Amino acid sequence: MDTVGFLGLGVMGQPMALNLARSGLPLVVWNRTPARCGPLRTAGAAVAGSPAEVMDRAGTVFLMLADEAAVDTVLGRGTPAFASLVRGHTLVHMGTTSPDYSRDLQADILAAGGAYVEAPVSGSRVPAENGRLVAMVAGDEPAVAAVRPLLDPLCGQTFPCGPVPGALLMKLAVNIFLITTVTGLAEAYHFAEGHGLDAEQFLAVLDAGPMASAVSRMKAPKLLKRDFSVQAAIPDVLKNNQLIARAARSAGVASPLLDVCHALYAETLALGHTDADMAAVLHALEARTAAGGGPGPTD
Repeated sequence: MDTVGFLGLGVMGQPMALNLARSGLPLVVWNRTPARCGPLRTAGAAVAGSPAEVMDRAGTVFLMLADEAAVDTVLGRGTPAFASLVRGHTLVHMGTTSPDYSRDLQADILAAGGAYVEAPVSGSRVPAENGRLVAMVAGDEPAVAAVRPLLDPLCGQTFPCGPVPGALLMKLAVNIFLITTVTGLAEAYHFAEGHGLDAEQFLAVLDAGPMASAVSRMKAPKLLKRDFSVQAAIPDVLKNNQLIARAARSAGVASPLLDVCHALYAETLALGHTDADMAAVLHALEARTAAGGGPGPTD
């Protein structure tokens, strides 16, 4: 069985890599902060000292890195080392970047003699831990076909999305619904609290009705307990929001709900909630209320 590589062991990457290791795949991992590698070593994965070492030992390498700059730095993109690093390898880009960036990255990797699969995932930390993420894959058919079985330990379902950047565009479309749903849930909760309603009863009524969903069942207890430990972090949600907004503008597509959410998550970040879950958007709503709210459309 060929060794697989994994670069980037953050909030999502670490549980994803752990599921690969526990599936029995030979795995070699690297992370900029070495302490994040400890659980992988315990699970039987090899820990590399550099991205180049991962590439030396693995033919297929998953990238779950923070942003476009991190991908370029780790791969040495724009330097003479890039071509020799990626040649003969299949790079599986699982992070969320702009569709245009992914298209350009694919072109550079193919020109250097490598293969490329775009494979962003939908889901937060808990589905990542449970191997129940939803993957969207795009790229040349032979590369996609080779990578899809490797996604089984990570994902409950995998959807082919045609050529690059189809998978990232699909991910951004899904994220509009996620971001606006969580923001709407937080605003509904804030409204109920502001009118003195029993918060537990409000959430029970919500859960009993047609608006209940896996998202509401995951985020509602966080609102009730004010437990903002990270499943999907505020900075990551804001980054996704910005990527979607840019993609919408480039296609001339209106995104009014997303634009409101963009402002609220930026306000949440400005309030200092850098290490909080996206449900902490509640803080921005509370801050607006404390500042006098603002006129509504019927005032």
